Amino acid sequence: MNILVTGGAGFIGSHLVKALLDSGNEVTAMDNLSSGTRRNLKVDTDPRTLTFLSQDVVEKIELPKFDQIYHLASLASPVFYQKDPIGTALSNSVGTYNLLLHARAKKSKILFASTSEVYGNPLEHPQRESYWGNVNPNGIRSCYDESKRFGESLMMDFHRQYGIETRIARIFNTYGPGMNSDDGRVVPNFILQALTHRPITVYGDGKQTRSFCYVSDTVRALVSLMNSEFIEPVNIGNAKEITIMELVEKIKQLTGSKSEIVFSHIPEDDPLRRCPDISRAKQVLAWEPGVGLEEGLKETIGWFKQELRSGGR
Repeated sequence: MNILVTGGAGFIGSHLVKALLDSGNEVTAMDNLSSGTRRNLKVDTDPRTLTFLSQDVVEKIELPKFDQIYHLASLASPVFYQKDPIGTALSNSVGTYNLLLHARAKKSKILFASTSEVYGNPLEHPQRESYWGNVNPNGIRSCYDESKRFGESLMMDFHRQYGIETRIARIFNTYGPGMNSDDGRVVPNFILQALTHRPITVYGDGKQTRSFCYVSDTVRALVSLMNSEFIEPVNIGNAKEITIMELVEKIKQLTGSKSEIVFSHIPEDDPLRRCPDISRAKQVLAWEPGVGLEEGLKETIGWFKQELRSGGR
């Protein structure tokens, strides 16, 4: 197939591009390089099957027909999207609208990479797709949370009004090789601090929880969802909940680090618990994560070690 991946030079996007190429597809990776890098797209494949397009989804889109469109274009790290909140909000609203117009005109199937952030600081645990969330509509994270919620609404409205084949993936914390060193999220932060023997910074008391899904599992779920017939949102994540302090200790153990742990104030609107109910994904996609946390962390640590040796990120 001929496939477009917006945000294709980003962390998850570049892994998705490689998986699609490995399956024999022709792929166009579209990215404005606000957080992604073309370096992520150096894949071992026939270059004739991969096209890179430097463009922002917020701008007017004039593209050929694609069989499938994966819309992953958005800043996803709080560190990044709080530096450009307007650009983040527009990529998930105007950008999603532009791509839906294109999908309607060209009769393409389109998948929107939404997020667990649509649940905000949830009052339901674990979070099911039927939960409407507990989101601050005008806080420092709302540029991302609310624009993803609006993007989901646009997707469903285009499906209902025009019959567009739409898919919605609610992605929970994903980690793995290829994350930016300045990403600001806990996995790269903790790994790099541990490897460089700096103090490991824990925000809050460390009792808040997350669930971490290795990037290959997330990509596998995205492809499965795209190729399914399911219209409603689907949680994509790992249902095994872990506290931030448990994550710190696991990373210290795997790196052999003697870094001390220091505590800082928890960021505004940072959720205290986050864990998906993946019953729907198991049922409609026959999918569940296959990479355990220790295995995934070892791969990610190994990649960051190589980056530090080579003077990369």
